Amino acid sequence: MTTRDIGLDAAFIERQRQYLSQLQQSLRTAVDASTAEESEINTSTQQSEEAEDDAQRLTALELEGNLIVRDIERLERVERALHKIADGTYGLSDVSGQLIPRERLEAVPEATCTLAEEKAAERRN
Repeated sequence: MTTRDIGLDAAFIERQRQYLSQLQQSLRTAVDASTAEESEINTSTQQSEEAEDDAQRLTALELEGNLIVRDIERLERVERALHKIADGTYGLSDVSGQLIPRERLEAVPEATCTLAEEKAAERRN
């Protein structure tokens, strides 16, 4: 089954591709900037003389690290969605092969599974 078989028109797919490509670039920029900032915080933490400054920098480093992980995970989903567009399977779940509703794809263009499948995965984790 392909994108055309499930009723997603070419114009919709192209809009999604363009949006996902822009999002991909934005996320890459954010990850690169965050990684550079994390390195800077890490370096300044090593040079710090005040214990309180160290604690604040370590807290900032931990928070920044969580944001980087979140952005990297989203970037991976965006890249997977772009790959699915390229191979004609965008709109089909990676988990079950079921149709992902167009409304979900409009709300979450990088979705690669149905909402029910995503919720089930979240419960397992």
